Amino acid sequence: MLVQFARARVRQELGGPIALVPDAPWASELCATFVTLRWRDGELQGCIGNLDADRPIVDDVASNAVAAATRDPRGEKFALEELDDLHVELSILSVLEPIREADIRVGTDGVVIVHRGRRATFLPVMWRQLPDLATFMRELDRKAGLPRELDRRELQFWRYTTEHYVDPAP
Repeated sequence: MLVQFARARVRQELGGPIALVPDAPWASELCATFVTLRWRDGELQGCIGNLDADRPIVDDVASNAVAAATRDPRGEKFALEELDDLHVELSILSVLEPIREADIRVGTDGVVIVHRGRRATFLPVMWRQLPDLATFMRELDRKAGLPRELDRRELQFWRYTTEHYVDPAP
């Protein structure tokens, strides 16, 4: 229901009908989410999310869906009629857990790294593209803009898992 709401909220933002907000007891629960939009060929259009469960899940999904569609600099501007060419993915995050780098579960964990005010994350789905720990961490370091010769003891690590849902392009 939430991943379909994400698509509907993007549709509304692009000039389509008003998205119907899910009306369920869980809709007001505080939760962190990411919304990812991918073209049929797998190319990323946008991925925006929130690591902190600081707003109701429906508000988080709506905000992240619109941001992924309209504000991610990696994506191109697109029109309402192109929305059906996009797969919409929703990741609902567990609570962040502080860990040591050695505790990362390959293939399972989303990982957050922090160093001197810089923060970056990869969702667990990224293990499909970066299947080994060394590659995953090297690319996460690059995403965070960290120097290559960094003392890894200066980093802070958190992990999380996700519930992942996809509304495929019709």
